[in-house]
Amino acid sequence: MALTFALDPAVTPAVRDGLLDLWTDVSNAGGAVGFVAPVDREAIRPELVKHFAAMSEGRVRLLAGFDEEGQVAATAFLTFNTHRLMTHWVWLYTVMVHPKHQGKGYGRDLLAAAADAARTLDGIEAIRLTCRGGHGLERFYGSCGYKEVGRIPDAIRVAPGDDRDDIFMLLPLT
Repeated sequence: MALTFALDPAVTPAVRDGLLDLWTDVSNAGGAVGFVAPVDREAIRPELVKHFAAMSEGRVRLLAGFDEEGQVAATAFLTFNTHRLMTHWVWLYTVMVHPKHQGKGYGRDLLAAAADAARTLDGIEAIRLTCRGGHGLERFYGSCGYKEVGRIPDAIRVAPGDDRDDIFMLLPLT
């Protein structure tokens, strides 16, 4: 079954809890989404609240993918630039597919849905994202049309002695 994607779904308690569970499960499965395992929902909650605050201010848009049971199975946050010279592209943050759904093509579906959503936003010509080196994510994003446009060696410290590159990727939409 394919996921059903929604841009700006209502943030009901079920969606909020689904986002927390997704972010926790992805982090604890080793996903590069801002936390290092082990992590629990309460550690993630403040970051999710920051996303919600930015959404309420119109600076961030939520793209959520729902499985056949209506559960949150994938997400990405499209974030607008506030700098007047960079308003023609958006950042894509916190790109996640639940571990139980990985290997089904849902990551590609999520990125395609994010590109489709970005194309509906006035004046947006590209998507930028960063990814943590050491996971092969740049190859995955590259296979979805993103191009590596920069890399900062050892910019992300996962743990003492475990530094990873911060890799910048770009997807032109025009």
